[in-house]
Amino acid sequence: MQEIVRMISINLFRTLSTQPRENKVLEAFDLEEEEPLMDPAWPHLQVVYEFLLRFVASPETDAKLAKRYIDHAFVLRKAINNIFYRFIFETEKHNGIAELLEILGSIINGFALPLKEEHKLFLVRALIPLHKPKCIPMYHQQLSYCITQFVEKDCKLADTVIRGLLKYWPITNSSKEVMFLGELEEVLEATQPPEFQRCMVPLFRQIARCLSSSHFQEARLARAWATAEMTPRSAPRRSPSPQQKNGDGLAPLVPLDATVRDFTDVAERALFLWNNDHIENLIKQNRKVILPIIFPALEKNARKHWNQAVQSLTLNVRKIFSDVDPELFEECLLKFQEDEAQEEETKMKREATWKRLEEIAAMKAASNEPVLVPLRTSTKTPSG
Repeated sequence: MQEIVRMISINLFRTLSTQPRENKVLEAFDLEEEEPLMDPAWPHLQVVYEFLLRFVASPETDAKLAKRYIDHAFVLRKAINNIFYRFIFETEKHNGIAELLEILGSIINGFALPLKEEHKLFLVRALIPLHKPKCIPMYHQQLSYCITQFVEKDCKLADTVIRGLLKYWPITNSSKEVMFLGELEEVLEATQPPEFQRCMVPLFRQIARCLSSSHFQEARLARAWATAEMTPRSAPRRSPSPQQKNGDGLAPLVPLDATVRDFTDVAERALFLWNNDHIENLIKQNRKVILPIIFPALEKNARKHWNQAVQSLTLNVRKIFSDVDPELFEECLLKFQEDEAQEEETKMKREATWKRLEEIAAMKAASNEPVLVPLRTSTKTPSG
């Protein structure tokens, strides 16, 4: 048995091949390629992996005897942590992040309660920062599963996880925003009211920005990232994704309106949160805080968003609030109208100022005189 473990260790615990440093992060991967990227040594490594699987599963393997050799020198959880740290903070290049997260998904699923402090630190220091790298589509499904497992085991971690998502929330990448919104929905589904109340203000400020988004990404890119999200993995999912429910799978590229459209508009994906009964109830319970934050975005979408689907969903969400609390809804509407009138007044004053400056400049230009702009005088009275 010692020779078996030694043979497996020599073959499997090796330095993985990496792309040259000058290559960009995603150049090594074709997101629309269905075949996995094979290790150059895979022909003989596959035999070793199959041997290890049969060795572990064999009824003739003596577990007590195997413990002498399959120890911490053979299986090192800290080694996985170090790989994550190096990937996040140094290289952003590694060939097996998704596979490591699959293994961790099974480990996290078996954690005993209450969770140990070292497990919570691993969540904060390794898993949440994994949302930062640009190549997150390659492992997002496995990462989302691990994150959700933590929240389901200890609902008090929901606040930490949601604030972590907000910290790494993409600003200019609409397809990553769609992925983050999908993960956020899974986390919120396992979130209890006390934890929700701790983070709802920054959370719905971000959701309001998503509701105001006009992003509509290219169909090919959306399809590629959706495909990466749906690639079958061994880690079980708590529930099938919306794509899988629609039978999307790995089908050939289809027209944007058919398969990918639901996942290409950031505002539309954010509005889908209200389709989840648990999340809708959390929002209703805290509507006095949430509605004033998101009302301007809802009202602008309902009036002039270019996407008809977004307009329709927005009207449904507005109706939910108006039915639950008509008085609060009217207060928010009145406040929005006042702010809009004030903004319009400011805009008109600004335009009048520019028009006056243009007229002065035109007159001075005709007489070849320099344009003098008076300094802005302070309206404050001197103290003392």
